Amino acid sequence: MPARSAHREDPAPSRESVLSKAICRAAGYMGISNAEMAQIIGVSEPTVSRLRNGKYELRDGTKPFELAQYLVRLFRGLDAIASGDDETTRSWLRSENTTLRGAPIELMKKIAGLTAVVAYVDAQRARL
Repeated sequence: MPARSAHREDPAPSRESVLSKAICRAAGYMGISNAEMAQIIGVSEPTVSRLRNGKYELRDGTKPFELAQYLVRLFRGLDAIASGDDETTRSWLRSENTTLRGAPIELMKKIAGLTAVVAYVDAQRARL
């Protein structure tokens, strides 16, 4: 019988843990403030602060979890389009977009706006 290992492997991180860390990193790269992120994913600013400090995780199956998935998807699309240039991404989010009829960061504060911005970026990315 083989000897047991002296250490145990850490279990795989939960979906909640992975998304909570990803949303914080993505928001940081995109220059999204706590107040903006709170409005986008539908939680309070103190909750966002706890999320960014690792003291809170989004729960799978909740609306904030689902909206956070969209925000990470948006980041991935913008990152691909901007070739990893965070300044270009930040500028695009805050500039008026005639097709979307507003600045993406403002539109994203409503669910319909967030999904429209994600769809727009997905369409632009598909053209690459």
